[in-house]
Amino acid sequence: MHSLQFTDESSSNGMVERDFTMGDVPGVLWSPASGTGRAPLVLMGHGGGAHKKHPAMTGRARLLVNGCGFHVAVIDAPGHGDRPRSAHDEREIAELRTAQAAGEPEGPIVVRYNARLAEIAVPEWQAALDALQRLPEIGAEGPVGYIGIGLGTAIGVPLVANEPRITAAVFGMHWPDALIETAKRITVPIEFDVQWDNERIPREGSLALFDAFASKEKTLHANAGTHFELPRFEADSAARFLARHLDRAVAPPA
Repeated sequence: MHSLQFTDESSSNGMVERDFTMGDVPGVLWSPASGTGRAPLVLMGHGGGAHKKHPAMTGRARLLVNGCGFHVAVIDAPGHGDRPRSAHDEREIAELRTAQAAGEPEGPIVVRYNARLAEIAVPEWQAALDALQRLPEIGAEGPVGYIGIGLGTAIGVPLVANEPRITAAVFGMHWPDALIETAKRITVPIEFDVQWDNERIPREGSLALFDAFASKEKTLHANAGTHFELPRFEADSAARFLARHLDRAVAPPA
């Protein structure tokens, strides 16, 4: 088991940002600059082709840290960010680009590739959670949430299904093919984002995945627009959802 090693630290906009490594897996932990005792932890999975410090990740982290007082952690998925691509990554990405250029369905390729990434990433996330909960400012008893859209859902669904420490999750924007049976094992509260006019993921597939979750409390957020037009206000909604279920107050807008 690899220990978590902090490699850099900076502070801005009310947040402390600490880069870390866990073996060969790089990550980042954002925390309140005030350092007022223990607080819940939110794990975030980035989208396909993105990385741990993508603007979508830093923006969500700011809402969760400054608005809710949470700690927020992201690790680079295999073949993403600061992690080198394998030969398998290169083949899958080349096949995806060819399909996109030809106007052919990309779903079968993305589903297959993301399922493979999830096989690698889920144990990495569990090891990262072990290490993060050993930090005194987080602790092993505090609540844990998860947010992941796209690839973050492909990794997050099997992670949440196999990780009882995660007690609420936000998902969305992924094909259901490899996830439905796993989603049936998830009973924690879920918020699920759908773009109603998604040109990549059929609406029926998104609804089928939402329907598969066994959670007694699950909420579908459907917005007009295409795949890359998820409204920014859904990030605010996710923060309120996690604050409600991780038992923290949301700060009013500045």
